[in-house]
This record gives sequence, C-alpha cells and structure tokens, in this order.
Amino acid sequence: MKPPLFSSREFKQSDTEICVKNVKFGGKRIVIIAGPCTVVDKQELFETASQISKSKAAMLRGGAFKTRTSPRDFQGLGSTALKLLHEASRAYNLPIVTEITDFRDVDLIEKYADMIQIGARNMQNTALLKAVGESKLPVLLKRGFGNTVSELLSAADYILAQGNKNVVLCERGIRSFENSTRFSLDILAIPVIKTMSHLPLIVDPSHAAGNRGLVISASKAAIAAGADGLLIEVTSHPDTALVDGDQTLTTDQFQSLMEQLEVLIPAIGREV
Repeated sequence: MKPPLFSSREFKQSDTEICVKNVKFGGKRIVIIAGPCTVVDKQELFETASQISKSKAAMLRGGAFKTRTSPRDFQGLGSTALKLLHEASRAYNLPIVTEITDFRDVDLIEKYADMIQIGARNMQNTALLKAVGESKLPVLLKRGFGNTVSELLSAADYILAQGNKNVVLCERGIRSFENSTRFSLDILAIPVIKTMSHLPLIVDPSHAAGNRGLVISASKAAIAAGADGLLIEVTSHPDTALVDGDQTLTTDQFQSLMEQLEVLIPAIGREV
C-alpha cells in the first residue's frame, strides 16, 4: 500500500494552522485577502490598499508576474511590482501574497513578499512546486481548472515533501460545459477537501464568477460551505484594469461585502 499523502487526514487528523506574519489560516477567524489582479501603478495600488485596510482585509494580493493565454497580453511589471507591493505592505500593515510563474524567481519573491501563490495553470508544474517547497515562505496553492481534488492534494504533497509545511489550498472554480460564468465554482469541493485534508482552504470567487456582480453571492456561499477565507480581486479603478477588470470589485463593493460577512460569519460560529 502507498503511504498516505502528507496533505491527508490519514497523515494528520487535526487541522493545520498556518501563520503569515500576524495572519492565521485555519483557525476560527476567516481570512480575507484582497487587492488587484495585477499591479499596474503605485497610485492605484496604494489607493486600493488604503481602502481594503479600512475595510478590515487581512492581506494584500497583487500580481507581479502573470501567466497569460496570449503572449501579446500584459505579463506584469515584475520586480517593479514587487517593490510597490512591499511599499504598500509597510504603509498599511498588510502582508503580501503574490504569484510565482518561474522557479528562478523564488529568491526575488522571498525578498519582497510574505506568501507565494501557485496559480491554477501551474498546479502541476512539479519543478515550480519543488522550488517553493524549499522556500521559507508559506504557499497558497490554487486548484487547476481541469484538476480533481485528489490531484490538488497530490500537488500539495510535492511542496510538503520538500520540507515546507505551510501550504494553504485554494478552490477557484473548474471548467465545465456551463458558460454563463467564467468557471463553475465547485462549492461541494469545500467540504470534500476539509474532510480529506488537514490543510486550510480558501476560495477565489472572482475567477469563478468572471463578473463582479456575482462575486459577493459566491463569497457568502463559500464561507457558508466552510471555507477558511477568501481571495478577492479589488481595485479602486476596475474599469481601467489591464487584467480581469470585469470580475474585480470596486473598493465600495468590497466594503459592502465585508459588512455582509460581518453578519454572516458570526452566525456560523466563525470570526472576521
């Protein structure tokens, strides 16, 4: 028989709690991560960080390196974006999570970020998984849009096997025949993953929805289903965003979401 996956309940029955600076994933508190899909300039980033901080977001997200379908699409500002994120983090006391797309950038990202994100397209990029497994930073691992829950947990094992025990899973929707939304948010995957794995699990409602008008409903559904947090795209100017503007909340909409969560979360025995 094969040994149990490091990410499985067979290996560890109790829930794992993971800290990113002063933010704890997997405890009683719901973690809300917010910010732009991609960093495009300092003014917009700082405006967004200021507003989400006032709305009690726990962490700031922002893309520096972007994996895009077309090579002609905007690929991110790279190290310039990382420096801006680091500045915003210090100004508003928000730990940073940002995506890595190349294993050669681990050292660079470690210099500026507090958590490394593996995007859906790279969930089975084993070289990248092994590289972040050797990193000192916690890892946010997204489920690929064509992957099963078991494959997600196997991908997490690549990271855990290298010695990095700080992995947070992320459900972000899967591709199906349904085309009224960008992806199909797999709500049932939330209790399934929580049953199968001891690792914390958050949900990205923005990529599943593809439409900012659906994000608040999807967010509330994810929390009600048992998610440990949310990863939400927010910016002060979504209509001029270079990437994923249609699914990005305005800062006012984010404030509205947080107000609604402050009612919902205590009702299910959690904290925000």
